[in-house]
Amino acid sequence: MSEISVSLDGKSIVAEGSSVRDFVRNPNVIAARVDGQLVDLSTPLTGGETIETITADSAEGLDILRHSTAHLMAEAVMSLFPEARPTIGPATADGFYYDFDVPRAFAPEDLAAIEKKMEEIAASDKTFVRRVIARTEAIKLFAAKGEPYKVEILEGIDAAEVSLYEQGAFVDLCRGPHVPSTGKLKAFKLLSVAGAYWRGDEKNKMLQRIYGTAFGDKKQLKSYLNMLEEAKKRDHRKLGRELGLFMLSEEAGPGLILFQPKGGMLRYLVEEFDRKVHLKRGYDIVYGPNMLRDKAWQISGHMDYYKENMYFTVIDEQSYAIKPMNCVSHLLMYRSQVRSYRDLPLRFFELGTVTRHEKSGVVHGLMRARQFTQDDAHIFCRPDQLQDEIIGVIDMVHDVMQVFGFEYHMEISTKPAKAVGSDEIWDMATKALKEALDRKGLPYEINEGDGAFYGPKIDVKIKDAIGREWQCATIQCDFNLPERFDISYVGADGEKHRPVMLHRVILGSVERFLGVLIEHYAGAFPVWLAPVQAVVMNITDDQAEYAKQVADRLKAEGLRIETDLRNEKVGFKIREHQLMKVPYMLVIGDREKQDSTVNVRERGGDQRTMTVDEFIQQVRSAEPRL
Repeated sequence: MSEISVSLDGKSIVAEGSSVRDFVRNPNVIAARVDGQLVDLSTPLTGGETIETITADSAEGLDILRHSTAHLMAEAVMSLFPEARPTIGPATADGFYYDFDVPRAFAPEDLAAIEKKMEEIAASDKTFVRRVIARTEAIKLFAAKGEPYKVEILEGIDAAEVSLYEQGAFVDLCRGPHVPSTGKLKAFKLLSVAGAYWRGDEKNKMLQRIYGTAFGDKKQLKSYLNMLEEAKKRDHRKLGRELGLFMLSEEAGPGLILFQPKGGMLRYLVEEFDRKVHLKRGYDIVYGPNMLRDKAWQISGHMDYYKENMYFTVIDEQSYAIKPMNCVSHLLMYRSQVRSYRDLPLRFFELGTVTRHEKSGVVHGLMRARQFTQDDAHIFCRPDQLQDEIIGVIDMVHDVMQVFGFEYHMEISTKPAKAVGSDEIWDMATKALKEALDRKGLPYEINEGDGAFYGPKIDVKIKDAIGREWQCATIQCDFNLPERFDISYVGADGEKHRPVMLHRVILGSVERFLGVLIEHYAGAFPVWLAPVQAVVMNITDDQAEYAKQVADRLKAEGLRIETDLRNEKVGFKIREHQLMKVPYMLVIGDREKQDSTVNVRERGGDQRTMTVDEFIQQVRSAEPRL
């Protein structure tokens, strides 16, 4: 073996070696990036390469480890269920899954057996071996193995050669990279099984999808599993039923939400706060129709780039599309009259309901619905105003998230594979977003290829009480739609100029934001958001009339109050309303009636006696200041 020179994690090294593995001394390294490309440690070297090592505690490393664990699971399934037909098994944001075509659904005891087999295979420390062969040979190989889904995938690949990964006798079609051996997979857990259509198409066969997760060590795995247990308690679908907030109905259809009175009040409070924030910051409230003629969507590019997510109808032999976004209506409003440079910026704000086709298998309570409302605004400004407008939105996001109690971080999502507009326009828009964040001194990550089809965007990820991240606010810079709709303003020179357009939401989907709020607070909302702020209850019938008077006074002051005058023990009534997570219970006995006071019991257990006026002041002091 001859000596070669490489750069390893920024240091120049000359040593004997022929692969990445020969230069790595850290046992925690599971893969590497060679000259910018992710590779296995077995990748051969010729000298002069730049190597960056990857460990399981990095985002890239964790993704590789989870992908390898999906292969480990597939081998275990094929060992226990030889009749299974494997399909695909990628890593996900939280773990991994693998889809199988099997004669019967997997049962919980099957998952336990599969996990045990995975542990055995991991302990055997089988090496992951990468092999590159002709695509035609791969088709023959998987056809001989009786794996039609792999054959179908291969037939759709436009490449002369493909890569396979072997671990012992198990072979899978995969780009990789993978960990060096199954012995690196020491902390994993199978979580659930669900149905999934092949290629996500409801016309195809229903498969069995096994979900799992994996980490670099068992301590991290245990922490994650504890978080999942807490998440189950906070599940907004469960709390939505228990607290009477919203419901789903088979008759209504998947992804369509019915808000009940308490959920309706919660939504009203959030939306009303949102409206006030926008009005204070110079936005004009507008409303657009729920459908527009196809022609409008052809101009915008939605018919070319978003049609599969849209619903259509025909009226008077004219084709209409139910709006999936609010931007087209706002563009038509802008274009309806001549605009001067003095008119800009214009900020159109709409709590607009949009409808998008989501497959029934992916809708998820409030988090992913087919119809939802966005706090959507579109800002039309001159190029010299763009930076200040972006910064104004960033400041707005900060103020709103502070009120709701969320930490957040930002990502810039760049041009996707399917997009309108030239690279030059995309580069200009992306630069504007970066410069705004740089001016604010805010850190951000680059999320390559995840922009909207019409422009790059800043994505705001908020963190909830148990550490999960959720996508809510976005700020999108768009030079394309102003061109498509030929909108303009008259400049100081008397000539027409093209404005810049910002698409932005603060809460995003109101439904999803409510779902996040429910889980963040576990249904125990702060008093200003609580659908019911207090329940007034008596101890005996002697105090019933005074209790009614107190409740009427509080309602007259605008507080959201319920009364409980049932002939039940007060302890029973208190416990019942505690389960409904009401912030305050006002208990009235003979002393409170005599002194014209109330005994205030807080949700956390503290209690004190105060006058009705003092209680009103306490509740009002908790309201957010705009």
